[in-house]
Amino acid sequence: MIDLKLLRENPDRVRASQRARGEDEGVVDAVLAAEEKRRSSLTAYEQLRAEQKAMGKDVARAQGDEKQALLARTKELAAQVKANQAAADEAAAELATLTRTIGNVIEDGVPVGGEDDYVVLDEVGTPRDFAAEGFEPKDHLALAEGLGALDMERGAKVSGSRFYFLKGVGARLEMAMLQLAMQRAIDAGFVPMITPTLVKAEVMAGAGFLDHHADEVYRLEADDLYLTGTSEVALAGYHADEIIDLSAGPVRYAGQSTCYRREAGSYGKDTRGIIRVHQFNKIEMFVYCRPEEAEAEHQRLLAFEREMLEAMELPYRVIDTAAGDLGGPAARKYDCEAWVPTQGRHRELTSTSNCTTFQARRLKTRYRVQGGGTEVAATLNGTLATTRWLVAILENHQQADGSVVVPAALRPLIGLDVLSPA
Repeated sequence: MIDLKLLRENPDRVRASQRARGEDEGVVDAVLAAEEKRRSSLTAYEQLRAEQKAMGKDVARAQGDEKQALLARTKELAAQVKANQAAADEAAAELATLTRTIGNVIEDGVPVGGEDDYVVLDEVGTPRDFAAEGFEPKDHLALAEGLGALDMERGAKVSGSRFYFLKGVGARLEMAMLQLAMQRAIDAGFVPMITPTLVKAEVMAGAGFLDHHADEVYRLEADDLYLTGTSEVALAGYHADEIIDLSAGPVRYAGQSTCYRREAGSYGKDTRGIIRVHQFNKIEMFVYCRPEEAEAEHQRLLAFEREMLEAMELPYRVIDTAAGDLGGPAARKYDCEAWVPTQGRHRELTSTSNCTTFQARRLKTRYRVQGGGTEVAATLNGTLATTRWLVAILENHQQADGSVVVPAALRPLIGLDVLSPA
């Protein structure tokens, strides 16, 4: 949720953010009007309540006609108090609904526009020239099936489309990658967490995942619980309604979880293989810090992601995501996209978002400041490894005979230098 103080004091900045996102800037004025209505109704309610209390003493002392007149006025006041309370409650509900439609205020310098309006910040590595090597690269599905590493057919038989079995060296490769990612996070001071994958509605909403993308989320109606698409959700709720200790610096967690996404609206997109699936595994970094530390933490998370991609020996690029492609909670997001040879383009493997105080304000996560008061914390998140990475690893490290060279960093964990066809 955005800071209402910021919206009151600098509405033009919020309007500009809405425009950059391609969203309705008129909601800013609607929020201001709803808040003014709530304030004026509350003021009238409090004044009438004060008069109502004072009149109670006058009624007790009055006699005859004066008492009857005061009783009539008391009845009239009671109706006015009730009406103003109802108006204040209605305005508060409208205000809450409207503010949840406004995305986080973007940071200065975020590119304006939609999905295709990103800015490339850096490119690392050179894609292999398979033609010069004398063979046509296979896509990740053909490679994985040749290695006995992936079974899409039985995944669909058991669970439906966009499900799969990782097996044999495929399972070993993913486990090694996740283990390396978690160990690197621990070495960097992150607390390892295995998180719940079912959360309450208020946590899912608080993390910002029910505003515009509720159709992407699996819901268990009988229990009113939601399956998470990232451990970010559970970690955002971990310190809900708490005052956390940031006196020693940011608090950093690394969450491991299975993730679930409905992929609504993606019919016909990436139907081959495991690029876009309903279930996958992921290591997610999550940070709580003071708002003034958030920008530096964002760069730190990006650096961890880049180091992990380089350990996988993948050519990749870093993009500054455009405002219209950020998602509601993020004020800025950097994606790392690896080169996928058979698609001839980069595909997203990681993203890291600075959510500033947006999530923590909704979830009431604060920290103690000098003098004894409290302020709203900032939160950030970033992907350190996920199932989709197997796509880039298999395709970029394949050999002409269908084998795949294991990145050196994973060899001690998987116990193999090369994955050979089954």
